Amino acid sequence: MELIRGIHNIQAKHQGCVLTIGNFDGVHLGHLSVLAQLKRAAEKYALPSVVMTFEPQPVEVFNPDAAPARLIRWREKYQLLKPHADRLLCVRFSPAFAALTADEFIQKLLVDKLAVKHIVIGDDFRFGCQRRGDFELLKAAGKKAGFTVEDTKTLTNSNQRISSTAIRQRVADGQFEQAEKLLGRPYSVWGTVVHGEKNGRTIGFPTANILMNRKVSPVSGVFAVEVNYAGLRHFGVANVGHRPTLNGTINQLEVHIFNFAENLYQQRIEVIFRQKIREEKKFASFAELKEQIELDSQIAKKYFAI
Repeated sequence: MELIRGIHNIQAKHQGCVLTIGNFDGVHLGHLSVLAQLKRAAEKYALPSVVMTFEPQPVEVFNPDAAPARLIRWREKYQLLKPHADRLLCVRFSPAFAALTADEFIQKLLVDKLAVKHIVIGDDFRFGCQRRGDFELLKAAGKKAGFTVEDTKTLTNSNQRISSTAIRQRVADGQFEQAEKLLGRPYSVWGTVVHGEKNGRTIGFPTANILMNRKVSPVSGVFAVEVNYAGLRHFGVANVGHRPTLNGTINQLEVHIFNFAENLYQQRIEVIFRQKIREEKKFASFAELKEQIELDSQIAKKYFAI
């Protein structure tokens, strides 16, 4: 999949395509259904398939304090989308871009830049300044400009609409099995292991630390986790949060892997969340923290039957 970073990098060779637009946070089963629809349309029209997404996400620009936690990072989004489209157009969402009228969005981007021939989009899609553009406007514009518009079909699971919002709620509630049914895969966090303060070593629980690099995390607390590294699966206990006992300020993921002594610094690992054990809390001393981690580890080991 070719990555086009920014509207300014759209070239003449990118003109003529079948397009879908969205945030694709989580790349869940609903998104995969849309991508399958996109692929069928691209085959029908014998044109490249293009996914347009935004960075940052629009709500993070309009109302950053109320922006929801992202389910996945940009790198994982790219990897998950990669098998399903020919091109990924990442548009920088800025106040200037948001100021484009709906007509300008259609003419300047869809028609002039992309020469789009067919669009696969939800019938609740809104675009342009003050979100004045809608599905009907897009269809009407297509009749004049020479492109067609097809609506996506809402995918449900047990009568529940599959959406990033629904998955985010299940993850926040520790309902990881239910989240997996909507995602189509276990909920996990990928990241590169960085050096920490190494306090865990002093109490017998060394950890692999991953900076969450986000204002809000979809998960918070202590969890039983699986860790994928170098093609092998390990088990452990993880804390996600600000480490109140250590007066931490950075939101990070700390994983203690059972029976593991390899050096993981600068290695990418995947942490799969399986069971929530408790909320994060502040302890009066390292001794109390150590005692609690021992209890957390016992619960995690019991969950994994190890």
